[in-house]
Amino acid sequence: MSPLSVSSPDTARRQRLLFTDLDGSLLDPNSYDWTPARQWLLRLSALGVPVIPVSCKTRSELVPLRRELGLEDAPFIAENGAVAGLPSAWCHARLDRDPYADGTVIKTLGIDIHLIRQRLAVWRARLDARFTSMSEMPLDDLMAVTGLSASQAQLAQLAQRREGSEPLLWEDSPERLAAFREGLAGDGLRLVRGGRFWHVTGDCHKGSAVRWLIKRFEALRGQRPLTLALGDGPNDIPMLEAVDQAVVIRGGHDLNVSPRQPALYRSEAIGPDGWREGVEHWWGQADCQPGPAAIA
Repeated sequence: MSPLSVSSPDTARRQRLLFTDLDGSLLDPNSYDWTPARQWLLRLSALGVPVIPVSCKTRSELVPLRRELGLEDAPFIAENGAVAGLPSAWCHARLDRDPYADGTVIKTLGIDIHLIRQRLAVWRARLDARFTSMSEMPLDDLMAVTGLSASQAQLAQLAQRREGSEPLLWEDSPERLAAFREGLAGDGLRLVRGGRFWHVTGDCHKGSAVRWLIKRFEALRGQRPLTLALGDGPNDIPMLEAVDQAVVIRGGHDLNVSPRQPALYRSEAIGPDGWREGVEHWWGQADCQPGPAAIA
């Protein structure tokens, strides 16, 4: 076990935040099962440590999933950093207004989806590029690509409700992909590799959204937290570089995930088993402090 997993006087006094990717990390890449992580989620909840999903999923997908995982009291980051959701305990009573019906305040950190789709149409025509965006995919095709069953069709529909990013399947050459990336960059857009999809977003990513949330925590609590992040894909690299400790979960893919992070652990197991292994490595004997309270 790493020495950092044992609570030193310094780390024991620091409050903690855990940021986690979902697909392929906390969720099994094929079955979406998360039960191997259940005991750690319960322990972190009892210790008052926020477990914050940082996902390519949409807000519409994350709302029911947070409820299932017992993470409704924690913030979330959707669409690779384009959208953040704040529960009441993370809000400033005078500044963060107009919450949704569930009490969550939504912050848009990226570019509006309509502009993204407009520019995608421009570059498709200009480069004669072959790709299929998620919003264009028939429901049956989307379910086949994501591995969702007929009983999970509603999840596929929620995945198409984008607010600040557009996933796509690239169906053209690497050379044209480079030209496509360059063209999008000229529009202030980024092309990021996920697991199954490429994601087109504004000038934001998981790392910038994580840093934004850490700063908000510091403003709420007057203290910088000890932070841990776990992920399995290239789009997780900025998040893994934005925290104090990180875990690269062994993926069911051959993509390179090499963050510039001195406090890095690579799991042997995949999916939620690797997630559990990584949390155990860093925080196996941690005595964590409670989470934030609202500011009046």
